[in-house]
Amino acid sequence: MALKDTTLKSLPPSARPTVVMFLILIPAACRAIKLNCSQPNQPALLEALTPVFNLSSIRPVMNMTACTNITIYFTMYAILGVDEKAQLLLTYLWLTCWWMNEFVSWDPIKCGTNMISLPREKFWVPDIVINEFMDENTAPFVPFVYLYSDGLVHDAQPVRVVSSCNLDIYTFPFDVQNCTMTFSSYIHLAMDIKIFLGKNPEDITEYSKKVMTTMGEWELLDITTHKDSHGLNDSDYTDELSFHIRIRRRATLYVVNLLIPSCFLITVDLFSFLLPPQTVDRSTFKMTLILGYTVFLLIMNDLLPVTGNTIPLINVFFSVCLALMVTSLLETILITNLLCGSADFSPVPRWIQVLFLQILGRLICLPQKTKELRDLGGLIHAYEI
Repeated sequence: MALKDTTLKSLPPSARPTVVMFLILIPAACRAIKLNCSQPNQPALLEALTPVFNLSSIRPVMNMTACTNITIYFTMYAILGVDEKAQLLLTYLWLTCWWMNEFVSWDPIKCGTNMISLPREKFWVPDIVINEFMDENTAPFVPFVYLYSDGLVHDAQPVRVVSSCNLDIYTFPFDVQNCTMTFSSYIHLAMDIKIFLGKNPEDITEYSKKVMTTMGEWELLDITTHKDSHGLNDSDYTDELSFHIRIRRRATLYVVNLLIPSCFLITVDLFSFLLPPQTVDRSTFKMTLILGYTVFLLIMNDLLPVTGNTIPLINVFFSVCLALMVTSLLETILITNLLCGSADFSPVPRWIQVLFLQILGRLICLPQKTKELRDLGGLIHAYEI
């Protein structure tokens, strides 16, 4: 105390009030504000909290070198859709965050409650963002947060997330996508803010499946988390927490509307070879099938993915089916040409008949003609000549 008095006496008279105020305010700013409520009700608590509201612009720590720990988790309420062309995942989340406000604490007995809901703008709120965010959040704004007697702040709000996702549609419509949502502070480094997981990934997945109401053609498989341990100085990186979301496409719609009709049409095309070429114009029938298959693909084009890193296997399947139909039509044209022009050619040599009808015919179990049928065939051939 003598040293302090000596120091004040050595200063000029004009500077002494400033130094006195500095010595008084520094100890007050380095300890938490212990609220004293005049009555055990919310109006008295709100009045006691007024000094804390003036500190909403700064991070709520007594020591600026201390780190604010943010506990975060979410519940996936809906999978709104996937945009293959833009490589986007649309989801609806219930986001929950917890952190400590070291500037405030009160006695729940004297103040009548251990928690109170207050406007968000009255407190410091961490700038937690999703790095993959690609559009504005259009979810309803929640203007309140919960403040507990020990300084714990609880923030919960809905978020409509439009996030980028590297989609692999090679196995469409039986594809499984793995999308990532990375939560981090936009401006604060790890020395200021660190993010921790507030709930087990298994519990997040189970509860999300329980409350999920809108999935459309997508089914949630699981949600896992990953946190990088950079091994660097906290002032050199931004702390991140990654959520990996695995979803699977419901393939029933595509199997019923695309794959089964395609298989039916290609089967009809194959069985059209059983039609006798002398009495039925098979080429017309096959051209009708090709025309119908082309119209079918044009109608169902909206169900196919627009773009991607690779060509889906289902597109290759449709192209092969169309190529088989065209090949079948060309083969029918060739057979019809051979049948119509067979009278202008000489009879098949004997060695070819033995090779194809007897040797190769036995390999494929081709039934042999009886003697009566061979004699009848010879008479018919002689009559035609």
